[in-house]
Amino acid sequence: MNLTNPDPGLPPTDGVIDCAAYEAGRRVSSLRLDELAVYLASHPDGFVWAGLYEPSDDVLRAVQRQFHLHDLAIEDAYRAHQRPKLEQYEHTLFAVLRTVQFAGQDEHLDFGETHVFIGDRFVVSVRHGSLRSHVGLRARSESTPHLLAKGPGYVLYALMDFIVDQYFPVIDSMSERLGDLEEAIFEQQVTRNTTGAIYHLKRDLLAVRRAVSPLIDVCNRLVRFDSPLLPEDTRVYFRDVYDHVVRLNEMVDTQRELLTTALEANLSLISIAQNEHMKRLAAWAAIIAIPTMVAGIYGMNFSHMPELRWAYGYPLSLGLMVIACLGLFFGFRRAGWL
Repeated sequence: MNLTNPDPGLPPTDGVIDCAAYEAGRRVSSLRLDELAVYLASHPDGFVWAGLYEPSDDVLRAVQRQFHLHDLAIEDAYRAHQRPKLEQYEHTLFAVLRTVQFAGQDEHLDFGETHVFIGDRFVVSVRHGSLRSHVGLRARSESTPHLLAKGPGYVLYALMDFIVDQYFPVIDSMSERLGDLEEAIFEQQVTRNTTGAIYHLKRDLLAVRRAVSPLIDVCNRLVRFDSPLLPEDTRVYFRDVYDHVVRLNEMVDTQRELLTTALEANLSLISIAQNEHMKRLAAWAAIIAIPTMVAGIYGMNFSHMPELRWAYGYPLSLGLMVIACLGLFFGFRRAGWL
């Protein structure tokens, strides 16, 4: 079984990214999954951190046997598709977090999940989705041994802070897209493509909100959680995550309101444009109706019709039609219909 994944961007073949032991906040050794419990039994001052990526059921069951994890939590970690939450199972905390990043040439949102088991002296993180969303996390945590020495509680904070911070560039990018849409609405010709782009952006914001909003409750519980698994000196860090999550929710709500306003403005401008087209059509129809009426009357071919045999009847009727059409044309032009 591999101890570490040589390329953090590629999925490991056995589901194990890295397993390491820490003492006083410093990495002391790499371990196999079957060595975790043995290490904890022989080193009372250390803790272990195991990182898994879409592990098989056998790998998860091996981890379960090492740390006596609850069946329901293991089932959630294997199946994924969970909303962010925090649960306590006897001597273990189980947290579900959702990651997000842009993927593909069209830069669509790619959501993933991270399931975290926190014990007194162990951390197990199970990732689903893109591995890129966690690149550099362990190295950044190991670069601050004085903080990592606080134990598994600090690792949970580092995970949450790392994941939550990834939402800010995503929302900033959405804000830029919103600005481009506003320019398209008020400065360019209104099209159905603009309406579709607004709808897709609104849908993406709703997906982000579903991933972020439950974290408010999770952070509140972690700050107020009375459990030996989270020492008092680590709870203050979760207030920082809480502040970030509140900011994210406010940014998402603000952009959703702006998008709703933009959609209403876009629909109003489309309606106004349609009314302008209808006015032009109505004006031209009224102009064309005059020669049509005159021609229709004198095309009935009755024997006794006034001016029918008058020498000036034909040019007079043409002149009247031209004068009437020009009068209507300039009248509609003055009214703004043409």
